[in-house]
Amino acid sequence: MDFDYADARGEAWYRDVTENTERFPFSFSYAGKRYDGFPAERFRLIKRDRRQTGSREAMTQILQLEQLQVTLETAFYPEYGAAEWTVWFENVGEEDSAVLERPESVITFEGERPVLKGIMGDWANQYRPYAVELAHMPASFYSDTGRPTHFHFPYFNLEYGDGGAMLAIGWAGTWRADFSYDGRKTVLRAGSVNGFRSFLRPGERIRTALFVRAPYGVRDENYAVNYWRSWFIRCNLPAFDGSGREMEPFSTCFLANDTGYPNSDGSISERYTTWRPSMEKMLAEGIKADFRWFDAGWYEAPDGSSPEREWWGTVGTWELDPVKWPGNTFRESTDFARENGMKTIMWFEPERVTDPENLAKRYGYQKEWAIEEKGRRNITNNIGDPDCFDWTLERVCRILRENRVEMYREDFNADCAPLWSYKDGLEGENRRGITETKCIMGHYRLWDEIIACTLGHGGCGFVDSCAGGGGRNDLESLRRGVPVLRSDGDRTSTALRLSMTTAFNKWIPFCGAGTREKLGERDAEGISDVYTWRASYLPVLNLEAQFTQDPDQDFEILRWGLREWEKVKPYLLKDFYVHTPWHPEKDKKGFTAYSYYDKEIGKGVLFVFRMEDCGPDSLVVQLPYGQEGARYRFVDEDSKEAFLEEGERMKRQGVRFCVPQRRMARLIWVERCDGERSGSH
Repeated sequence: MDFDYADARGEAWYRDVTENTERFPFSFSYAGKRYDGFPAERFRLIKRDRRQTGSREAMTQILQLEQLQVTLETAFYPEYGAAEWTVWFENVGEEDSAVLERPESVITFEGERPVLKGIMGDWANQYRPYAVELAHMPASFYSDTGRPTHFHFPYFNLEYGDGGAMLAIGWAGTWRADFSYDGRKTVLRAGSVNGFRSFLRPGERIRTALFVRAPYGVRDENYAVNYWRSWFIRCNLPAFDGSGREMEPFSTCFLANDTGYPNSDGSISERYTTWRPSMEKMLAEGIKADFRWFDAGWYEAPDGSSPEREWWGTVGTWELDPVKWPGNTFRESTDFARENGMKTIMWFEPERVTDPENLAKRYGYQKEWAIEEKGRRNITNNIGDPDCFDWTLERVCRILRENRVEMYREDFNADCAPLWSYKDGLEGENRRGITETKCIMGHYRLWDEIIACTLGHGGCGFVDSCAGGGGRNDLESLRRGVPVLRSDGDRTSTALRLSMTTAFNKWIPFCGAGTREKLGERDAEGISDVYTWRASYLPVLNLEAQFTQDPDQDFEILRWGLREWEKVKPYLLKDFYVHTPWHPEKDKKGFTAYSYYDKEIGKGVLFVFRMEDCGPDSLVVQLPYGQEGARYRFVDEDSKEAFLEEGERMKRQGVRFCVPQRRMARLIWVERCDGERSGSH
């Protein structure tokens, strides 16, 4: 398969729409008039600036229509033929602008037999894949909760003609995407901030979502998936740290289930007395993760009390609980971790507050920053307000700096869109969508400032993106963060973990899961065996164990799993191939098989899982990366049994693998080795 990703048609399209702004793929209404693109007779060009940054060509164009200034931020990636754009609007006049309404990207694709492929969101849909033949029916997707990837997923693979395009909407709030086909062309209409209709006050500046169009010229799903993964990894992942090194796999460990105190899905049970026994036992057993994970419940409640069991209703102070962590004791724990080669992740939830009255009374909070509506349980922190933003940022960064925390973890456990809309109503007529817009702009800016903070004391160049699990994995957020845990549900069954890997990892290459199989997400105990460990090998490996509290803890399985993951991790950000049909969590009657392959060096790793209810004991796997005229050596990690196979045969006819037991995983190394004679398996 040819993996030259550059597509001349992608460059021609980008040059056309940026040089002829009347064809720019964006529409909106202003003062009651609908605009498709930015025609030169109405929009005066103020400035055009081009710049080159590595493999990315960026352009800024500033246009003006009366007192409305429009900034087109665009970029092109020549190696991939991919283009992106974000549109900004600013009122540069001295009076309120006219009403701006329904800003959206509108993209047309000409080609027959359009099929739309993608996955649903986390939570109820558990990243379930779909395929829609647009010639038979249109397709619509949306998020209206404020957590953009909980139900639907703003990433799409549109196959048409002899190729297709990968598409994405990068917005951490509400969005929608509608696809239709008229027999000749497919039209995508995609927007952020659902129902936006607002005037802008003098000096007010807002933005729309990041939109991505990445065309490819081979109508093959494996090709499209690895085209996208390659672009995502090389052009989107944030830097690992201040040295500028590329993002690399890492491991974490969670200590809150190893305290002997009741724990409720965070680190509320951790104390200044509990961390040292856990860490010392880990080190004594030859087990070390890259990060110690310090989760929810470490702060004092707004009324000054020390939460015992429930952390959810006590957030907002971002002050270490002096009962659990008196004096300098938390810094002592991060220093100890650092001295022993481990960094620290620390949990925050800055967009939600509780008890605004006590926050105002005790911590300098302003009650008007809290967006609350009678009858609703949630209260949203209005980080779109500059003063609220500054208060929140200062408190978060002070804790990070004082304790030299290397990685910031952000959670978001509320559907805030209804409260954003409620706040719009308080602003008066024709301000719909303005609160969400400013809050999401604040969200991105907050992460930028926090990353600058952690980099300032030698920490990470990225954050951990979480929102009640996988609720905030939009592309714009993932240019600043990675999902250390791709779903809360991914802390349960191995079948669900395999299901998610074969769907989610096609779109978001850098992610993590747990390493145990458990009945409930919050359970401390569970199964930790070879089958589950091999299903857990992802770029983030989240080690689950009870180092001191479980007398039956199997330390050898932990050492073995970490060693094997170290061998596998060089391949986890390479090309990815799924060889079996996707299955939901409860379907355990078949096999799951997938592989990672590094085409640069001709090496990879194949996983074959015989699931719990699978009848057959063998599976034929077709490996698309097999090349005609080449030979490949297969080596089983457990038995060390090896055999050779012709590339053309393994691609067309497949290779049979025997898995003699149910709930068994085989790990097979694959290596191109021209010049050796093939044998039979």
